[in-house]
This record gives sequence, C-alpha cells and structure tokens, in this order.
Amino acid sequence: MASLPHQQALAELLDEEGVPRPEAPLGALLSAQALRRPDAPAFTFGEQTQTFSQLDQAANRMARALALRGAGHGDVVVVSMPNRPEYVIAVYALWKLGATPCPISHRLTHGEFSEIVELAQPRLIVGTSATAVEPSRLFDVDAQLPASLDEGPLPPVLSSPGKILGSGGSTGRPKLIVDPRSSGWGPDKASSYRPPFSTILNAGPLYHTAPFTYAIVALAEGSHVVCMEKFDPAEWLRLAEKHRVTAASIVPTMMSRIARFEAAMPVLADLSSFRYLMHTSAMCPEDVKRWWMDRLGAEVIWEVYGGTERLGFTIINGVEWLQRPRSVGRPPPGDAVVIVDSEGQPLPAGEIGEIFFRRSTGVGTSYRYIGSETRARAGIDGMGDMGWLDADGYLYIADRRTDMIVVGGVNVFPAEIEAALETVPGVLCAAVVGLPDADMGNRIHAIVELADDTAFPDPANALEFLAAGLARLAPYKRPRSAEFTHERVRDDAGKVRRAALRDARIKEA
Repeated sequence: MASLPHQQALAELLDEEGVPRPEAPLGALLSAQALRRPDAPAFTFGEQTQTFSQLDQAANRMARALALRGAGHGDVVVVSMPNRPEYVIAVYALWKLGATPCPISHRLTHGEFSEIVELAQPRLIVGTSATAVEPSRLFDVDAQLPASLDEGPLPPVLSSPGKILGSGGSTGRPKLIVDPRSSGWGPDKASSYRPPFSTILNAGPLYHTAPFTYAIVALAEGSHVVCMEKFDPAEWLRLAEKHRVTAASIVPTMMSRIARFEAAMPVLADLSSFRYLMHTSAMCPEDVKRWWMDRLGAEVIWEVYGGTERLGFTIINGVEWLQRPRSVGRPPPGDAVVIVDSEGQPLPAGEIGEIFFRRSTGVGTSYRYIGSETRARAGIDGMGDMGWLDADGYLYIADRRTDMIVVGGVNVFPAEIEAALETVPGVLCAAVVGLPDADMGNRIHAIVELADDTAFPDPANALEFLAAGLARLAPYKRPRSAEFTHERVRDDAGKVRRAALRDARIKEA
C-alpha cells in the first residue's frame, strides 16, 4: 500500500477527470488509475478480467522481479511472447523501472530473432520457455515470482527512449525503430479517436505498432482493453457485443473476414456501441470498406496512413472517403505531403511518385533506426511508398516502391491487383509478386488464400477461377499465373512479406 504522500503524488498525475497530465510517466499512470478506480475493469483476456488494482499490483511485482535480474533505468529489454496479460504487465513493469521495452514478434525465425536481439543489445529478454534464447538472458513470465515481492507502487520515473519497435518485416533486412520521446504522457500518446475511458477491442499482435499504441498505452487513460489471443471473426463479434466495445483498431484482412463471416449469419451482432473503428497497415478493398460504413455508419470509420517512425500521417473519416473513394486523407494542419520523382523533384497533382512528409516548423526527427539508414533529405522523409495527390491535397496510395513490379517497362502495383482478386467469392487474401521473365522482365504471379470451405480450382483453370477479379484490371495488370493455399498469406498485423514470397518461388523454380 502506498504511503499518503506517495498516494498524493500519484493522484496529481491525473487531472480532475482522471486524464493524464503532460509528462506523467506511463508506468506511474497505471498506479494512478489504480488508485482512482481500483475496481474498474482494466484488461480482459479470454474470460478473465483484471481490475486496475490487480493489473498494477502484478506490474509492480514484476518490476521488482526484473530489477532483481539486473534490469533498471536506461536498459533496453526485449518483450517477445503471444498476446496474454503478462505481455501488458511486462511492458508497464519496464516503464515503472525507467527501462525501455522493445516488443519483438515471437513468430520470427530463429535467425531473424537473433538478428533483432543483436541489434537491440537488451539487458534481458522477457518471454516464455518457448523463447529461443539462452536461459541466462531469459525472464520467463511463467516462472513463480518470489512471494516476498512488494506489490505497492514504485516511485514515478521516465523511460527514455519510451519504446523501441521492430519494423513490419515486409521488406529488406531486420531493423529497429527507436522512438526518442520518453514515456511521459503527451500528444504522441493521446488520440482523439481513442478517448479516455474507452472500451477497446484489440485483435492484433501486441508487438505491432498499432495494437501497442492503441491498446497498451490506453490503459494509462483508464480505458478497458479487451484483448484477443489471436484474431477470429466470430470471437471478435462476440466480444464486441458482450463488452459494448466503443473503439477498435483493425486491419483490412480482419475487416474482410468479419464481413464475410457475418454475411452468413442469420442474426447480426449488436455493434451499436462503436464510436471509432480505425483501420491501418494496408489498403482496404473498396467493397469491404463500404460494407463497414453501412454496418457502423460512415462517421465511425477512420483510416490512418502512417508508420512506426511517426514521420507523418494522413487521416480520413468515412464521410469524407465517400466523396473521395480510395483516398487515405490529408495530413494534420501544418504538415504536408510531397510527391517526388526518381530525381527528388516535386510532381504535380495526379502523377505517381514517392510519398514524403514535411513536418510543421520546429518538429524534429521523430525516430532513429538501428540497422538501417533514414530516408530523410532536405526536410522531408518517407517510408518508400508510392502514390499521388489530387487537386485538393488528398493522398492516394499506389503501393510500396520496393514491391512495385516492372513489366515490359511499365510500373505495376501489387496492392491494386490484390484488392481486385480479393473480391472473388471464396478468396480471403491475395499476394502478388513479380517473377523473372525473359521477355517482359517480370511475370505477375498471384498467391491466393482461399476460405477453408472453398476447394482448390483445377490448376489448368486457375486464372478462370479468378476471372471476376481479373475483369476489374487492365490486361497488363492481370496475373499470368496463380497458386492457391489455405495457409495464411498475411500475418495478424495485416502485413504481407512479398519479398520473401518472391524469393522462395524463385528458389523453387
């Protein structure tokens, strides 16, 4: 139990309404919310709900256990495990120590994981017995903690940097993205589209940027986070209805699967409690997005285009989107999107080029890489994506520069083709890559994930099966070959590793 002076210090981290004050440390904010609303639900996983008091006490005990293993202020600590309560507890425990959490996917191969750990140089690795690391470096969350550990709050302390995240892994070598900002509360952590005291449904992996910032950080605002172990459309709908969810961050793959699942249900789930549904990470097929706007209301649907680096972003509401289909919106006031050609020269509206952001005056670099070089130049920075602006400054995405396929000297963007193929009945996801072709330079090849109840088409008629989707594309954009699978094409974060898919098929050829 905290002393009275300590309780007063924690209480002062929140304003009169319970909203975090500027620069209040995230680790201490969990204690402040627990002091203010001890019995309020904080984190639900499966059928178990932990209150703010229970979650904070668990984080305080783990923080002291981590300290006994040598973790402390200024240390980097990798966190790698499937979604579970201990994931959130570990992250807050590290913030309570002034350490920097570095969430890394537990799904990486041993080689990939080793490369990331080498880049991070962590003090410890928090995980489970399944984590591929020597025991001397592992803090196993399933191991029994000493019974003597104090569960009371720790003194407020800031972590700097506040977090280090891994890249999406869709292209290139592994790298880490360091957020130079501390763990102090600020505009980078608050969100107008995730108000304090929301009920949030998280279906994505907690190591990924959107779930980490949208769900884990929201606990500091007093929100109730309902977290899934892994995404399932039926379970997502059940949890949304049961907990009267008000906000969620989701990816288009999930949106598509929920829409397809619910279309076959005799009774629709009650989703009337939703106030904000954010989607990001990939292009959303137009028909899927329209389905969601019909389901929840266009004003509830928000799309964000940005990246872990926070070098800039655009946002658009469903009402706006209906006036400008396929746009990902405009940047916030003061920021600008600049489209440039291969020589770095600005392009006029309507022409496809590389997307760069120019932040408002006085805003410095919002990240640094470990294992890669920044793309920043002359006051602008970008993520390697291609797109164009309309006359009013609304941005439209073509695809990633690195995934672009050159066919007979013509640029072809896989995302557009994938969106068309995903309109075919029975198709859940598609990934499009370019395979070497002696005549055209590249041949467009589609890897198509089918629903479990959809049989593989005859290989001789593979493209005929996809005819409805191919009809949406110009002839030069249509795949010349296709393969089918019931295995996942995109990961839980909605990402597709096209480079790896392409390399594997070239190796097999």
